Amino acid sequence: MNDRLFKGILFACLVVYVISMWSIPVIDIDAAQYASMSREMLENGSYLKLYDLGKDYLDKPPMLFWLSSQSMRLFGVHDWAYRIPSVLLLLVAIYATYRLSLLYYEKIIAQLAAIILASSQAVFLIAHDVRCDTMLLGWVTLSLWQLAAWYETKKWKYVIVAFVAIAFGMMTKGPIALMVPAFAFVPHFALRREWKQFFRWEYLIGLLIVAILLIPMSIGLYQQYDLEPGKIFHGRPINSGLRFYYWTQSFGRYTGENVYNEMNHFTFLLENMLWSFLPWIFFFLAGLIYAVKQLIQQKWKLTGQQEWISAGGFIITYCILARSQAQLPHYIFVVLPLAAIVSARFLYHLLFETRKSLLHKIFNGLHGFIFLLLWIAAVALTWWPFPETAVILKIVAVLGLLGALYLLFRPTSLTPPLFQWAIYTVIGVNLLLVTGFYPQLLKYQLGNTAASFINRSGLEKDKVVMYEIDNSRALHFYGQHIFQETKALDSLRTDQVVLTKKSTVSALQERFPNLNTIFEGEYFGVSMLTLPFLNPKTRSKETVSYVLVDLDGQKNKKQ
Repeated sequence: MNDRLFKGILFACLVVYVISMWSIPVIDIDAAQYASMSREMLENGSYLKLYDLGKDYLDKPPMLFWLSSQSMRLFGVHDWAYRIPSVLLLLVAIYATYRLSLLYYEKIIAQLAAIILASSQAVFLIAHDVRCDTMLLGWVTLSLWQLAAWYETKKWKYVIVAFVAIAFGMMTKGPIALMVPAFAFVPHFALRREWKQFFRWEYLIGLLIVAILLIPMSIGLYQQYDLEPGKIFHGRPINSGLRFYYWTQSFGRYTGENVYNEMNHFTFLLENMLWSFLPWIFFFLAGLIYAVKQLIQQKWKLTGQQEWISAGGFIITYCILARSQAQLPHYIFVVLPLAAIVSARFLYHLLFETRKSLLHKIFNGLHGFIFLLLWIAAVALTWWPFPETAVILKIVAVLGLLGALYLLFRPTSLTPPLFQWAIYTVIGVNLLLVTGFYPQLLKYQLGNTAASFINRSGLEKDKVVMYEIDNSRALHFYGQHIFQETKALDSLRTDQVVLTKKSTVSALQERFPNLNTIFEGEYFGVSMLTLPFLNPKTRSKETVSYVLVDLDGQKNKKQ
């Protein structure tokens, strides 16, 4: 693969990331919550003690909030400013994947690995739906690359950067940032019979670096929780923030100490990779089998420059995460760079070493069918759910489908057709999603639409109160204010504006007969899509009507 094509594909992926950063509002629950907390941190200046809507917060470490709050200090309180640090770390992950692969494989495999990671569906998603996993991906992949470079070159600079990255990863999402490198290199050393690598004194220096960098966060946890034991988190008293962070939040998922208990069957993460690692998932599964088969043939011993960081690191991490009593689809994203390397090895084998084999024909037929389905779905999502979508986007969607058909049936070119289909499909489909589907969908999210009206109407935000309605974190972020919530009708005052469900207006009117509705909208939990919601004819049965009502009736009528 020539450098121009390689860089062109990565640039096309970057364009989609940037468009999604600017065009899609932050999505409830997690991304909007973290954006709101970052804005709140910027406002209150509390960087060691974390707060969420003024209440103590313990669930995630502070790195995402630290960096995003400073980004908003530089660029203003915008969703794209919140996302910038995480997306920059995402780019680090892609580059580190390339450099890690280059240590053990020829250049084309390293290029394929970087492209596979950059163009996977999960990465397109987390470029705009920014949670801790986007940033964690960067720190962990950087640490893997730097550790591998150290083992190969013995240069001290790699040790320092690797353990700094591990520490920053731990301050992003916990001990998993230390565990993944261990899971990756333990089988690598064992299979290469490099036993001395387990007992290097440099590890002590690295752990000292990690310990020193964790001091500020640890001080904050100690001050907020250990000095004030008994604070309630998810219904349980917390006597030590340090214990919670360093033990309960991660290892408590296996001991039962963690309160979460959801999606805990072993294949859950793999099932979700069927969509999150599109269009490369079947290359990865075949690549994993190919790697294990090769290892068995070599009698469980690596030779020369062979590595087991990627396959071994993925397998062990997956098994550990899959045994947790609480799992979510994005938990596996931390090892997608390793999955990308495994996939790249097999893709190279398939495209350049077995081009006319039966296996190659099977993959061509399977993926041709999958890619056509994806294009048909993209056209349907552009035309059907939201009739107000711009006509130009609808035309582009149809042209994209026709282009896919052309690529499927045109004569073979110099670039392997299967690779062309994959790149064309994943970039084209996601470009349609981020320019058409997602922006229309997010109009049905309560927080950003209500906040938009509040901002442009000049309402006094201290007098806007939520009553008997779901608490959307996007409301607080886009409103740049912590809106108060009440469940007591008697606590409402005539000078207030109430955000509530339309069904409660009659009860409010009995107490405030002069009230008037100044805004009305529909909302839906957009992260949990259903076919009845996507269907314009049945959508009204799925959405909830909400209103902003002026209790004294003195403000402008509905706009």
